[in-house]
Formats: sequence, C-alpha cells, structure tokens
Amino acid sequence: MNTARRLGTSLVSLASLGLALAAGPALAQGTIKIGEINSYKALPQNLVPYRQGWLLAQEEVNAAGGVLGKKLETVFRDDNANPGDAVRMAEELLARENVDLLSGVTLSHVGLALTDFAKQRKVFFLASGPLSDKVVWENGNRYTYRLRSGTYALATSVVAEAAKLRKKRWALIYSNYEYGQAAVAAFKENLKKAQPDVEFVAEQSPPLGKIDAGAVSQAIADAKPDAIFNVMFGSDLTKLAREGKTRGLFTGREVVSLLTGEPEYLDPLKDDAPAGWIVTGYPYANIDTPEHKAFIAAYQKKYNDYPRLNSVVGYATVKALAAGIQKAGSTDTEKLIAAFKGLEFGTPFGQAVFRPQDNQSTMGIYVGRTEVKDGRGVMPAGTYLDGAKLQPSDEQVRKLRSPS
Repeated sequence: MNTARRLGTSLVSLASLGLALAAGPALAQGTIKIGEINSYKALPQNLVPYRQGWLLAQEEVNAAGGVLGKKLETVFRDDNANPGDAVRMAEELLARENVDLLSGVTLSHVGLALTDFAKQRKVFFLASGPLSDKVVWENGNRYTYRLRSGTYALATSVVAEAAKLRKKRWALIYSNYEYGQAAVAAFKENLKKAQPDVEFVAEQSPPLGKIDAGAVSQAIADAKPDAIFNVMFGSDLTKLAREGKTRGLFTGREVVSLLTGEPEYLDPLKDDAPAGWIVTGYPYANIDTPEHKAFIAAYQKKYNDYPRLNSVVGYATVKALAAGIQKAGSTDTEKLIAAFKGLEFGTPFGQAVFRPQDNQSTMGIYVGRTEVKDGRGVMPAGTYLDGAKLQPSDEQVRKLRSPS
C-alpha cells in the first residue's frame, strides 16, 4: 500500500473513530443509568429472583416510554458480601460508568457501608433490601432511602398473632449478630406490652451460618417452653427445621418465625418444611389484588416461574426509582432527595409511600401460617400489614435518627 493510500485509510479510520466517540455521549444522554450493587454470588437463591423482578420492571418502564423521555439502564455489580468491595464498586460505578444514582443491597452490613458512602459522596442511594434499621435510623442520612421494611417492623408484625396464642413461656433462637439481636429485642419489647405476664425462659444465639442444630434443639427442649420465637434463616433455618423435626422439638409447641414463609427459604426444605408455624412471608399464589395479579402474570409469562419475595423487592425498587425520577424531573441528587420525601409509588402489594420522617417506605408485610403440600412447604395465605403501622412512634424515630 502506498503512502497516500495509507494516509487516506488512516484519515477514514480517525474520522470513523471521531464519529463513534461523538455518538457515545449522545447515546448516553438518552438513558438514565442506575448503579446496582448486590450479593449475587453469595445469595443466588435471593438475588436471581431479585434481578428478574428488577429487569421485568425496567422493561415495563422502558416500553411505556421510559422516564423523562429516557430509557432506564442498569449497571449491575457484585459486592461479594463484603462492605469494602461494595464501596469499591460504588466508586467504580460513579467514576467509570457515570451512573446517575445508586441502588441495591441485601445484606445489612453492606447496606450500612453504602449508606455512609452515599453521605460522604453526596449521591442518592435507594437501599432495596437490607434489614438493619440503622440504615434509616441511627446511621440514616438525607441521601439514603429504604424500600423493604426493616427488622423492627418484621418483629412487630407477628406480635399480635403471638399474643393471641396466650403462651407464657417463650424460647428465643436467633443468629448472634445485629439482625438477630435487634429482632429479638423488638419482639420481646412489644410482646411484653401486649402480654405482660410473658416469660422468656431460654435463648440460643449461635453465630450466623454456624448453628449446631442438635445442641440448640436440645437446649431449647430442656427449657420446656410453651412457644418458640425463631429468627434463623437460610442454611441455619434448614438445619434447625430438620433437626428440630427429628427430635420432636416443635411437636405440641407453637413457633413464630421471621422470613420463613418466603419461598426462598421454604423451597430448599422440601417436605422437611415446618407446618403450622406463624411466619412472615409471601403467599404469592393467593394474593387477590389487581396489582399483584398483573405482576404475577407478567412475571410468569417472562420467566415461566413463580416469583419469590425478592422478585417483588427488585420490581418495586425500579418502580420507586422511576416514580421518584419522574417527580424530580431530573437525576440531580438534591432534586431526588426532595422528590422522594413523601413519594407515593406502586408495588405488587399496592401503593406505598416514603415516610418523610425517616426515608423508610411503607411497603408492608404478609403474616400467615405455613403448610406442607405436595411434598413442599408453602405459605398458602396471609394477612397484609401496612408498613406504616409497624414502626415505632415518630418521637422514638426522632431520637434514633441522625440529624444528617
């Protein structure tokens, strides 16, 4: 190839590159980029359904014209269940991906790290699922909002049913870290108010993920409680349910258990799933509301599968983001903060609001009993409790919440 031809080819290549570079920002201006951080590798049973719910909602929003005339685009990152990794991913999303805002998180300690990051970097963060109430109370800040109800609401949601049992002697089983400790503290406080003569006769608090189910079951049985309050979940729940069933721990005893009615935790147990426990969860097959019927039909059509609770969380997070950005008329952080105060948005469970006093959404909780049908555990029905009615008083929240 002669020099003239080489020069001509180079000029064409440079011109093409110039067009490509020019086109890049133009395309980016047509999207709203969300940076989503979560524990995908560590919690696949939770986060495969979560991401499916998220993508379904994003597809629906974009098919309806997007938000402010722009399509939503999500850049997903894995936090490896590690707060330090989560912060590094957040930095990368802001610096390299130029995301407009941050969202996500399931694990509480990761949620707390990103709550602080949002404050330090002055970036809007919608926490979708961490249960620690410190995200919106003690460590809360003006940049951070939370979608899912937290530990206090979960614990108080079952108190009315627990009090109806009129059982005096209670045993407590929980993982020895913040979620378990906070859940038990809230349950004890509120059950004592509802039933002053109640006694807590035994506590077992093994490290998270390291339960010796045989020893725990024996210690609880030795205390001879009338009822058990359980906060174990995941593999710890699976071990406890199976060992307790083998030893007859639950025979003739009422059990109240947080999270156990979620398909994410019932499915792995199969026919070892507990029957008759009072639980929080997701009776997906029997929620007879227009919003949920539309959601479950769309989910099943897209994925040929039934939704899990985390499918609802992912879906509702995107719907909340779309509503907030639309109200703000921008992705500017200060405008988003103002728009989310008192924001009303739709979820598969009905309308919810972000409370101005603590940035917590009022998306509620289903409480019901478990059954075993066709060789697997299910939560066939449940009563929906409005999240707004499960929180402590505004005065308590003011005392807890940071002024930042």
